[in-house]
Amino acid sequence: MMLPMIKIVLRFSHIKEFGLFSRFVKNCQLPGTIKPFSSMMMQRVTAFLAPMAVEATLQIQQQRGMATLKAISIRLKSVKNIQKITQSMKMVSAAKYSRAERELKAARPYGVGAQQFFEKTDIKADEKEAPKKLLIGITSDRGLCGAVHTGVARFIRGELGKDDTNTKIFCVGDKSRSILARLYGKNILMVANEVGRLPPTFLDASRIAHEVLKCGYDYTEGKIVYNRFKSVVSYQCTSLPIYGAPTVEKSDKLVLYDSLDSEVIKSYLEFSLASLIFYTMKEGACSEQSSRMTAMDNASKNAGEMIEKLTLTFNRTRQAVITRELIEIISGAAALD
Repeated sequence: MMLPMIKIVLRFSHIKEFGLFSRFVKNCQLPGTIKPFSSMMMQRVTAFLAPMAVEATLQIQQQRGMATLKAISIRLKSVKNIQKITQSMKMVSAAKYSRAERELKAARPYGVGAQQFFEKTDIKADEKEAPKKLLIGITSDRGLCGAVHTGVARFIRGELGKDDTNTKIFCVGDKSRSILARLYGKNILMVANEVGRLPPTFLDASRIAHEVLKCGYDYTEGKIVYNRFKSVVSYQCTSLPIYGAPTVEKSDKLVLYDSLDSEVIKSYLEFSLASLIFYTMKEGACSEQSSRMTAMDNASKNAGEMIEKLTLTFNRTRQAVITRELIEIISGAAALD
């Protein structure tokens, strides 16, 4: 009389709690019978199948413990791989930073000379006319370098918040374009891509300056927004003023020279703009590499802390599984005795 009942119960071996199993037996009937089990029959079946239910519950707990160990092991392995990548990127950035710092020292005279030209000639935009502004954002195409590109985009957003009707943006690097395109896509005049993969050269700056002057937008004044390098762990987002050909030609100090015609002024203006862009690109490249080196160092340290925590959790979980199995073995041996 027990065999049909045993078959029915074995189909429900996934029942976790013995209380559910007891309620199931009370409401169950044998095939071909109308009356339910008697209390004595139920006690016999319960006494016979109780160890099986307990064993099934222990197996489920053991499987859960093994699944948790596997999940922790997979996560631990992925964090270790990420740490290797960040450490490699840190070493690469350190090598690029040392080169960028050397090249920055050689590029600073270009920026100083171009700035002195605008300062000595005392160029100012005409306040009576509506200004047409141009903002040149110096960034790159690569990320994982902290808030270097975000700072430039934030500075430009602040300028556009004052007046965005007569202001255009020239994005050097794809990062500034991706940040500003959502709100100020209509103000973006042009984008220079493929910046940051190789160290910037004066030829790259000359091409950008040529595109700025030949794009058809006759700006009266503007700014070059860039990150000025201070030290390995610090930089500052700042700007340099620039002026268009109409504003430069109206300078009182340049009018004194008869030999300076419009073509000479435009040629020198293009050279000074290229010099400023070259200088700011070198400053931005050095700031980017130093920030990336610092960011990768912090990421490696954080990965190390996560590895320690995951290793501790893995060991504790494994010890709990082993302890549970030992308890089961000892309990089974004691039951046999």
